[in-house]
Amino acid sequence: MHQQKRQPELMEGNLPVFVFPTELIFYADDQSTHKQVLTLYNPYEFALKFKVLCTAPNKYVVVDAAGAVKPQCCVDIVIRHRDVRSCHYGVIDKFRLQVSEQSQRKALGRKEVVATLLPSAKEQQKEEEEKRIKEHLTESLFFEQSFQPGLITMAILRT
Repeated sequence: MHQQKRQPELMEGNLPVFVFPTELIFYADDQSTHKQVLTLYNPYEFALKFKVLCTAPNKYVVVDAAGAVKPQCCVDIVIRHRDVRSCHYGVIDKFRLQVSEQSQRKALGRKEVVATLLPSAKEQQKEEEEKRIKEHLTESLFFEQSFQPGLITMAILRT
């Protein structure tokens, strides 16, 4: 008997969406960061169409905010920050990438990417270094060793 190969029924909103990076950080003092690229991957055997939505569309320009991705291919989506003012420092905006099957309207999956504008790359690097050192110190295990002839004991101290 001949069996037909059936494609699984795709449920709305359940399809994993693969995007890199998952976070965009723009630096006001570094113009080279004002334009960044999101890469949308399609590992599937069928074509996808995509749409990019944003919580703050007036602050960004998204080149090719909608389009298609061939099976087992990827597309680059260019995002430009166009409102680099201090009142936007630290504000977290979101981009949502919705994907659907080429011939369908319903969204099969979506992925959110956060975007933040920071005042200075140098300032951020300093803060990250301080944070990393602080985390390293607070997460370290310190062992107390006491030496008595013929007996070695150890105690674990957490900070």
